[in-house]
Amino acid sequence: MARKDLLKSVIGQPTDTPSGAGRSSYAMRGASKSMKVSIDSLAENSKRLMEGETIVEIDPGLVDVSFVSDRLSGDDDAFDDLKASIAASGQDTPVLLRPHPDTPDRYMVVFGHRRVRVARDLGRPVRAVVKDLDDVGHVLAQGQENTARADLSFIEKAQFAKNLADLGQGREVIQQALTVDASRLSRMLSVAQTVPPVIVQAIGPAKQIGRDRWEEFKKLMADPANEGIAYRIANSDAFRALDSDMRFEMIQTKVAEAGTLPKRKRARTVAPKRTWTAGEGRIKGVVGRSGRAYSISLTAQDAAAFGDYLAENLDQLYADFRKKARGGF
Repeated sequence: MARKDLLKSVIGQPTDTPSGAGRSSYAMRGASKSMKVSIDSLAENSKRLMEGETIVEIDPGLVDVSFVSDRLSGDDDAFDDLKASIAASGQDTPVLLRPHPDTPDRYMVVFGHRRVRVARDLGRPVRAVVKDLDDVGHVLAQGQENTARADLSFIEKAQFAKNLADLGQGREVIQQALTVDASRLSRMLSVAQTVPPVIVQAIGPAKQIGRDRWEEFKKLMADPANEGIAYRIANSDAFRALDSDMRFEMIQTKVAEAGTLPKRKRARTVAPKRTWTAGEGRIKGVVGRSGRAYSISLTAQDAAAFGDYLAENLDQLYADFRKKARGGF
């Protein structure tokens, strides 16, 4: 029941639903068109999309959200500040739209979702640049705009990467969109694929929580028992009363206290190595044990000859050892 209640609370929040969410046609269309233009050139073009373009005014009622979400709910204060600023001074920065790929006479947001929402709330047209982009160009522009603004938190970027991957976009495209290398993308996807989406939505953007903290939380969420604990915490009134950063702090702390900590490999005990010298330095050795293994390393003038002698007499040496172990002489 806890999970069901949480799902209801998340779904009930006023959020923009990505247009055509979950439809594979976007991924297929983007993949096929990406064959015509290199990813690098698309990435470079996305930086120049707004330069020298005509700005038009468009009814926000004709504008749909992007087919891939890049934000989590819970940033109401920032939205209210933006709304107050635009109400007082107007919209200085235009948004980027593309003609809707499926619906004639409508548009889709590439970036500038909050400014479109403000225009809708204020009953004003939204100032926009309209570009005819394919899906790969769309996600590159959307991702790089957000990266340039340093506006998205780690978990929002991780979720954006996961959403793109779920739609079938390749890792090279996702790396370009978020301006990250392959290693960082893998870590982002690992977090987004391990922490349940409902828990992420319940926590929100958590602007002050970075990658290391989310990776710690990911390790806790890898245990199904801890997942159930997290659902119960996220359904509590105390959790809902907190801001996004404090929600993360609360859920991580309480899951760590009540749940199962990730198992750590027990460090293998390694005995210190012992050195041996004989024959006034004509033979030197280093002997040591690691687990069930035992090693002997010989050096100096007589090393090779003495090593051969040991190898030739191993059977007799072992027989002597067994005899002594049984108490014989």
